[in-house]
Amino acid sequence: VQLQASGGGLVQAGGSLRLSCAASAPVFSNYAVGWLRQTPGKEREFVAAISRVGRRTRYSEFVRGRFTVSRDNAKNTVDLQMNNLKTEDTAVYYCAARSTVTGVVYDNINDYTNWGQGTQVTVSS
Repeated sequence: VQLQASGGGLVQAGGSLRLSCAASAPVFSNYAVGWLRQTPGKEREFVAAISRVGRRTRYSEFVRGRFTVSRDNAKNTVDLQMNNLKTEDTAVYYCAARSTVTGVVYDNINDYTNWGQGTQVTVSS
């Protein structure tokens, strides 16, 4: 599966952005998807994940309650709605996928086998 993230940009603290991950896959519902982010000098970190048909989600403690992950398997997309953004959310955001037949969500970056290019999110104070 090939992935392409979009929707990043510059926003003021307290604002919102919606990221989208478009996938090319014959059966997108065979893939669990995650969002991860990275800032310069730091390791890539888990943000949110969604199971292959969307019944389960998981969030990092840093974004829980502010971010929402969703998917539309008919359109082969996974979105990340980010509300009440903080300056510390500034990062390059990546979507990633892993083939699975179960309803598991993956919060370890090493679990993902397919990665898209990142999209920059910058939150100003």
